[in-house]
Amino acid sequence: MLKHQYTLEDVEVLGRKTVYQGFFRMDQIKLRHRLFGGGWVGPVARELFVRRSVMAVLPYDPANRLVGLLEQFRIGALADKTSPWLFELVAGICDPGETPQQTAHRELEEEAGLTDVEIVPIHEYWVSPGGTDEMLSLFCGLTNLKGAEGVFGVEHEAEDIRLHVIALDEAFEMVEQGHCNNAATIIALQWLRLNGEKFAGIDN
Repeated sequence: MLKHQYTLEDVEVLGRKTVYQGFFRMDQIKLRHRLFGGGWVGPVARELFVRRSVMAVLPYDPANRLVGLLEQFRIGALADKTSPWLFELVAGICDPGETPQQTAHRELEEEAGLTDVEIVPIHEYWVSPGGTDEMLSLFCGLTNLKGAEGVFGVEHEAEDIRLHVIALDEAFEMVEQGHCNNAATIIALQWLRLNGEKFAGIDN
């Protein structure tokens, strides 16, 4: 198995300042780090989009072979050729002192009206480490999705979210045809394709 040649001890942070603070925060960091060929690079300046830990969860009904996908407007997808309304997972930013599992339960209720859900860990990963420190905890949420469709969201956060409940095979087709085009949704559905049989016979 591959092992890292360097660790955090091989990075020297020379300075850090916040260059923007709004709904999100942007920091500029000056640093240097070791090179694979020997010596050091830098000093260099890098901008970092700073976020708290986040989580995303795929609602899955194994008894009925159904999944829940949200549809909502995303500012980052304004250039999408089809629509800036994306099909995606229940997701949210972890509040201070809140575990990703606790966030998952809170967001499942706020964004999808789901309260009786068993949380199954999938993975944790860096979302886009070239420019942000965002770490995402990915889950599958086992639940009963019969009759669960509807429009949800927190009004004072300007959320307008539609929950679609679709057949598992249809969700897989959406990935294959490019209709699910964000990383967390693709990863979760591909994980479910590989691991879904583990939950066969579970009645939520």
